[in-house]
Amino acid sequence: MNYHGMIFDIKQVAVHDGPGIRTTFFFKGCPLNCWWCHNPEGISPTPEIFYHQRKCMSCGMCADLCAEGAIEKAEEVISIRRENCTVCGHCAEICPTSALRMVGEDMPVDGVIEEIRKFSLYYDFSGGGVTFSGGEPLMQPQFLKEILKECQEAGIHTALDTSGYVSPNIFSSVLKNVDLFLYDLKIHNDEDHKRYTGGSNMEIVKNIRTVTRKRKDLIIRFPVIPEVTGTDENIAGMMELISSLAIQRIDLLPFHDVEEKYDRLGKKWNMKGTSTPSEELLADISQRILDNGIPVKIGG
Repeated sequence: MNYHGMIFDIKQVAVHDGPGIRTTFFFKGCPLNCWWCHNPEGISPTPEIFYHQRKCMSCGMCADLCAEGAIEKAEEVISIRRENCTVCGHCAEICPTSALRMVGEDMPVDGVIEEIRKFSLYYDFSGGGVTFSGGEPLMQPQFLKEILKECQEAGIHTALDTSGYVSPNIFSSVLKNVDLFLYDLKIHNDEDHKRYTGGSNMEIVKNIRTVTRKRKDLIIRFPVIPEVTGTDENIAGMMELISSLAIQRIDLLPFHDVEEKYDRLGKKWNMKGTSTPSEELLADISQRILDNGIPVKIGG
């Protein structure tokens, strides 16, 4: 069966999502809703309209076309009533500057494999492969599993960028087909984790322990957010957990303001006033990780 899934972006010749030159597929849909998410277009499992105001020439073609009255032009400014939008995509199709575009495309497994094959020589030459990111790829488990199996049969290295927030049964179902896990860990205290991400970290911890028991390659990705994840208490809790795991490395991912992305989707940005972590904070966290005998890298 040729399963279908929802993809919102494909990054060819990626170099930060695992070893070598890679193709990264971004799966749409995530069960968490982290306040600082850098890919808010990956949270909803369904297609959305992305509006880039600075590209807009205010021609009004979209407003004239929209049968639902979801787009309005007033004083040379376009606004979207998202509660009226049916996400038909017609406005994006006619937009002359791509200020409006659809985020989210239905793709069959065969279509994904076709994209992968275009760059297979790069993988062979560089020791690269394919990375599945999101959103959360494990929200589309059968689609993901079929692609992973095809890659494995073709000898292509696979990496899964995951929050681990999924049932242990679903998580275990893809284990044998993943060569490298890029595993997000955020907050040690469960109540704080629920507050900032919308979900408990209990299954996340269970699943990361499963990865290490199976002796899979594992890199932890840790977002550094001052006064949220970068506190002394959270770092100490994370070190207690991570020190018991067999991992390759920890990648520290400094917080960046992406409010503009949220504006383009008509979504609320909860991190107003949050600053990028200082070099001193990053250096301090790095040293604490090194003191625990774990390699660390800033960026990922």
